[in-house]
Amino acid sequence: MVREREHERTRERENEREDERAWERPATAAAARRGWAGAAPLATVVPAAVMLVLGLWGLDRGTMWRDEAATLQVARRSLPEIRRLLEDVDAVHGLYYLLMHPLAALGAGETTLRLPSVVAAAATAALVAALGRRLARPRVGLWAGLLYAVTPFVSHYAQEGRSYALVAAGAALATCLLIRAVEGTPGEDGGPPRYGRWAGYGAVVAVTALLHEFAVLLLAAHAVTLLVSRVPGRVWRGWGCAAVAACGLLAPLAVLSRRQSEQVSWIRTPGYEQARALLYAFAGPGEAVVVVTLLLAAVAIVAPLPRKGPLGLTAVALPLVLVPPVLLYAASQRQPLFLDRYLIFCLAGLPLLAAAGAERLLGLLPWRRVATAAGVAAIVLAFVWQLPFHERERLPGSRGDELARVASAVGRVARPGDAVLFLPLHERRISLAYPRDFTGLRDLTLKRTPAASGTLFGKEVGTDELRARLRGLPARQRVWVVADTTTVGTPWFRAQREEFAKTTALGALYREESTVFVRGGAVSLYMRR
Repeated sequence: MVREREHERTRERENEREDERAWERPATAAAARRGWAGAAPLATVVPAAVMLVLGLWGLDRGTMWRDEAATLQVARRSLPEIRRLLEDVDAVHGLYYLLMHPLAALGAGETTLRLPSVVAAAATAALVAALGRRLARPRVGLWAGLLYAVTPFVSHYAQEGRSYALVAAGAALATCLLIRAVEGTPGEDGGPPRYGRWAGYGAVVAVTALLHEFAVLLLAAHAVTLLVSRVPGRVWRGWGCAAVAACGLLAPLAVLSRRQSEQVSWIRTPGYEQARALLYAFAGPGEAVVVVTLLLAAVAIVAPLPRKGPLGLTAVALPLVLVPPVLLYAASQRQPLFLDRYLIFCLAGLPLLAAAGAERLLGLLPWRRVATAAGVAAIVLAFVWQLPFHERERLPGSRGDELARVASAVGRVARPGDAVLFLPLHERRISLAYPRDFTGLRDLTLKRTPAASGTLFGKEVGTDELRARLRGLPARQRVWVVADTTTVGTPWFRAQREEFAKTTALGALYREESTVFVRGGAVSLYMRR
């Protein structure tokens, strides 16, 4: 028994030494540079170009939705006004608002507002391709980058004036930097020392998490990657210092956003439907494409490609696509926070797995160019199959609401001198997004503007003041009520005392004459009884 234990310990020590030697072999700076910038640069350029074209296609939908309207009106404020707002609300988007501030200051409209997301999505497609090239071979990178670019879910957020496409780009870049930091050898061939690479990795993770704090879950995915790859202790020390630094920079935002958690109180506890929707968003959403993508990913998991360096493709991609959603889903059983857009940063892992699975199958073909072309043709077929989904993403009604249609309805029927009342107060976002249609109208309930009050929608007068203002209107004064039809009349609305009191005060003195309904909203004319 003693001899057997000694033999087992000896074998374990030999395995550890072999792992250590395997880590040292591919770690030269020259080899790493050849891996990232070697042959077939088109493997990264082509996916980026395709994503750029898809991002620009139909970029002007003719309307913003509520979240984009918030981006535009906050980014247009002065820096002190933005700071004051973030102290009470929307702190999680603070860095994004600051990044968009110079663009808004130049008079950017809703289309220009989306351009940073388009560029970020193109950069992410290129980075996904770079990961596939480095971890496997150029055609795997080409396939992965193209598959990422033609995913409708990616197009959705590539064409939205919010931070999610930028977060995805940051996560992909951080994953690339993780691989470089693990592979690098301090000072060899003029390469940067290891601590410099880890510092760069930690900085990118920190900035990405500051753009949206749930991106910090990327660290958990990378920890699993290092764990299954059996990295030596020096790698853990470098990664640990970078991770602690990133979390330390994020901590103040996490504390502040915790105090603003009322903003996400509407999110439901996730169940099977939410998990299924996320799967279809990542892998499809066309049924046939979902099935093929998942089968290819399963092939990559069951038969991983040989490692070219210390980290294998499956070891990087599988934790990336799996760990953050699982952690957020589990945490959301207690505090619901599970939304698909919060997790777009980990989508890149699935195209990498599918491309690796395709390499396992198509790699059996004796002709390299035929195999590459066959993979590209399959991705083109997937795009054509899902073309209706892409077209739907570019329609005005592809988001939660169409603020421009409501504003246009007001602009057609209202005249300068008329009064307007918003139900509930967050419908004032329509006039903030499209002020031209509300020119000359008197806001009956506004007490302080959003910028002056440090809020998103402004401060309103009380019910008594509203009654006095209504009584003081001329007898023939027209009052237009702009209402959110998804909330007005619901139990939630009746539970909001201030909002319900507005309808009571209006109904006591005015009667409804006519109503124009548009998607998600209504514009009603009220006249004195």
